[in-house]
Amino acid sequence: MSNTIIQVENLAKCYEIGHEKAERYTALRDVIANNLKSFANNFRSSKQDKLSTKSSDATEFWALDGVSFDIQQGDRVGIIGRNGAGKSTLLKILSRITDPTRGSISIKGRVASLLEVGTGFHPELTGRENVYLNGAILGMSRHEIKRKFDEIVAFAEVEQFLDTPVKRYSSGMYVRLAFAVAAHLEPEILIIDEVLAVGDAQFQKKCLGKMEDVSKNEGRTVLFVSHSMPTITSLCNRGILLERGKIIKMGKTSDVVMQYYSSGVASPTFITYRNEQKRPGDEFVKLIEASVKINDNISETEIDIRQNFTIEMEFEIINNANNLLFNAFFFFITADGTIAFIAGSPEKKSFLEKGVYSVAINIPGNLLNEGTYFIHLGINSLNLGVQVHINESNALSFNIKDPIDNVPTRHSGYSAILPGIVRPLLDCKTKKII
Repeated sequence: MSNTIIQVENLAKCYEIGHEKAERYTALRDVIANNLKSFANNFRSSKQDKLSTKSSDATEFWALDGVSFDIQQGDRVGIIGRNGAGKSTLLKILSRITDPTRGSISIKGRVASLLEVGTGFHPELTGRENVYLNGAILGMSRHEIKRKFDEIVAFAEVEQFLDTPVKRYSSGMYVRLAFAVAAHLEPEILIIDEVLAVGDAQFQKKCLGKMEDVSKNEGRTVLFVSHSMPTITSLCNRGILLERGKIIKMGKTSDVVMQYYSSGVASPTFITYRNEQKRPGDEFVKLIEASVKINDNISETEIDIRQNFTIEMEFEIINNANNLLFNAFFFFITADGTIAFIAGSPEKKSFLEKGVYSVAINIPGNLLNEGTYFIHLGINSLNLGVQVHINESNALSFNIKDPIDNVPTRHSGYSAILPGIVRPLLDCKTKKII
C-alpha cells in the first residue's frame, strides 16, 4: 500500500501583471470620445467585451511552472529558494487558498496551514473562540477540540489574553496561538511558511521541536519554508529547491542545501559588503567581507576532508575613542545547531587603532567530520564589560566531504558517516604484548 500523502503533477500558476501607462493631459474631446466608446461597448457581448478590454500592456508571470513531486506520510520536507522562487505560491495552492493554472494535486487527510500572521483567525473573536473556530474548519467536533484545548493554551502561553479579541494581540501572540492550534488539532499535514520568524528564538525552538515530534512520533507530514539553512537541515529529512518556479533539486536535505549554495542562489564561502552604508556593525566596527579559502583562493562549497582551509574576516575599526580592546571570534555550528567549537583572535590582545584589519584561522585537514557547517562571525570589545559590535549568524557555510577513494580515513572499510563533530585522523598502533 502506498504511503504517498501528497502527489503533485505538472503544477503551474500564472499571474497577469499589468503595467500602467503614463498619464497625459485629458481634453474635452477625449472625454466625449471615451463616452461614445463606452456607449458602443454596451452593445457587445460580455465575452467580447472582456476580450476587447483586456490590457495589451499586461504580461504573464509564471510563479510555478511544471512542478511535480510526491511526499510520503511522515516526511518533513524543507522548501527552499530565494525570494520569488515560488515557495509561498506552492504552499498556497497546497493549502487550497489559490487555484493552480494547470496541473493537479492529490492530498490525503486534513491540512492545517500557517502562512501569514493571523491566517484563519477572525479579528473580532477572542482567542478562545478562534481555537474552536479553527478546529471546526478542520472538521473536528467540539469534544475533540475541548480535549486538546488546555494543551493549546499551555503551548501558546497566552492564558492571560485568552478572552481578548485577537485583533489586540501582538504579532508574536498571534503566531504563538496560531501555531499551537495548527499543531495540536491533529491534522495529517502541517504546512508552515516563514511566519515563525516573527516569534522569539525560544518559541521558534519550541515550535521546531513540536514539528519534529508530530512527524516522528505521530506520523504526520510537515512542509516547512525557511531561509534558515541550519533550521531546514536539522528539522527536515527531505528538501525541495525551487528556482524561478521550477524544481532544481529534490532529495536528501543536506544535498539540496548544498545545491542551493553551489547553484549561485547563495554564496556560502564568500560574503562582501561593497556598500559602506550597509556593512554590519556599529559606530566602532564594520564588517567588510569574510571568506573560506584554500591556498589563498575562495573555496568551493565542498571541501575534501583531508584539505587544510582558512576562515578569514576583514573588518574596519572606524572609532576607538574609548581605547577598546577588540576581539574577533568564529563559531563553528553543525547543521543541527550544535556549536562544534569557537575560535577567537589573538591570544595576546592589544588596542587597535583606526584602520582595516584581517583576522584568519587555519583549520587542519582530517579534523571536522563529514557534514554541513555554518560560521557565525563576531567582534566584541573588552573594556569595563563585553560590548558586541558585529554578530552575523550563519554568515558562511561549507560542506565537508570524504571522497570514496580516501582509504586512510575510511576506518577499515566502515562505509557509513561516523557520528561526532570531529573525526581526526590519529596515529593508532596495534602491538602484541603477550
